[in-house]
Amino acid sequence: MKNSLLQTKDLKKVYGKRDAVFEALKGVNINIESGESVAIIGKSGSGKSTLMHLLALLDKPSEGDIYLNGQNTSKLKNRKLNRLRNKEFGFVFQSFFMNANDSVLNNVILPLKIAGIGRRERKRRAMEALKVVELDDKFKNKAKDLSGGQKQRVCIARAIVNNPKVIFADEPTGNLDSATGEKIEKLLFDLNKEKGITLIIVTHDEELAAKCKRQIRIADGAVVADEKTKKGARK
Repeated sequence: MKNSLLQTKDLKKVYGKRDAVFEALKGVNINIESGESVAIIGKSGSGKSTLMHLLALLDKPSEGDIYLNGQNTSKLKNRKLNRLRNKEFGFVFQSFFMNANDSVLNNVILPLKIAGIGRRERKRRAMEALKVVELDDKFKNKAKDLSGGQKQRVCIARAIVNNPKVIFADEPTGNLDSATGEKIEKLLFDLNKEKGITLIIVTHDEELAAKCKRQIRIADGAVVADEKTKKGARK
């Protein structure tokens, strides 16, 4: 496809050996275009998080291929995969994965450090990202002193600081109250709409999934539905 960003071909993931074999994914074929908002939805144990980890190049499939911008990632060595992941992807998880005793600024600049960006430029970009999530006044605060909603906004700042093409959000509002969760959802969808960042949300929340333009439904390691939503992303 012309605007294909991420594509899988007969993707399989198997855990264990012999009598303890578990097929987490059973030949998944999907195509995600640049700029889409996509919900990967399914019950616990359906394989949705396994699929996200493979799409995000955090894990390797047992069989099958993953293409990023037409390039077969299975042919890449680990060092190049790590660089590619850091450059192209941002991550927002239900568990914040922050250094609680470090400052907000230092948490946000981590991807830039990995990319080898200079100190002055790191701070400039990090402050810009914090401004987007309206937390630039908290850059000196320790992460542990923030509320849950503030922590998730810092995670979004960290996710966008490298100007990624894709944000992977795994249950991004799972640990938040409904009002705070709505603010985080709006922020993510605004980034999708205004900056053209492809948004891939892994969730079991039907209401959140309905706000995406497309839903890929997973059950027992297989895609059982792949369709455009009636609501689409929020306007």
